[in-house]
Amino acid sequence: MLDADFFRRWMAATAASVDREAERLTALDSPIGDADHGSNLQRGFTAVVATLDKEAPDTPGGVLTLAGRQLISTVGGASGPLYGTLLRRTGKALGDAPEVSEEQLAQALREGVDAVMALGGAAPGDKTMIDALVPAVDALGQSFAAARAAAEEGAAATTPLQARKGRASYLGERSIGHQDPGATSASLLIAALVEASGE
Repeated sequence: MLDADFFRRWMAATAASVDREAERLTALDSPIGDADHGSNLQRGFTAVVATLDKEAPDTPGGVLTLAGRQLISTVGGASGPLYGTLLRRTGKALGDAPEVSEEQLAQALREGVDAVMALGGAAPGDKTMIDALVPAVDALGQSFAAARAAAEEGAAATTPLQARKGRASYLGERSIGHQDPGATSASLLIAALVEASGE
């Protein structure tokens, strides 16, 4: 079973990973976006960890809801509302339980991903974070490691796609050949589950 500590470790592992990869995320964002994806997420997840240290919610749902709220208030651009919605809706779906199973996390995360799709209007194949999140949630039933592999594969598969949503869609065919920064950062979030679990 996964407790609030696990979810705090997940957010801390995500923050550390975003920190390490911030330059790469910004480099990916440079040709097809505003060149600020890495720095925006870095600021957001640093704030998340600081807030969780101060407030320390004692349920998995509480940790994710607070993390989501913090991202929405800290991160500019589209990624704040999208990641914030993902975590808040997932947290809300987990409710007030002191511990949740991996299966419950998978179901809750699916609700979070659905909320992001509703907010951004993106579907798989549109070259967005959804291309990493949907396969990850599908694989989460097997293991965190399977979800990480599916997310990384999904992110890599955005390279030949033409963007149909978000800032990159304005470029039309010129968006082809670039890996999507949102899908890449989403794969970091999923990979951090493995780190948090010590698998």
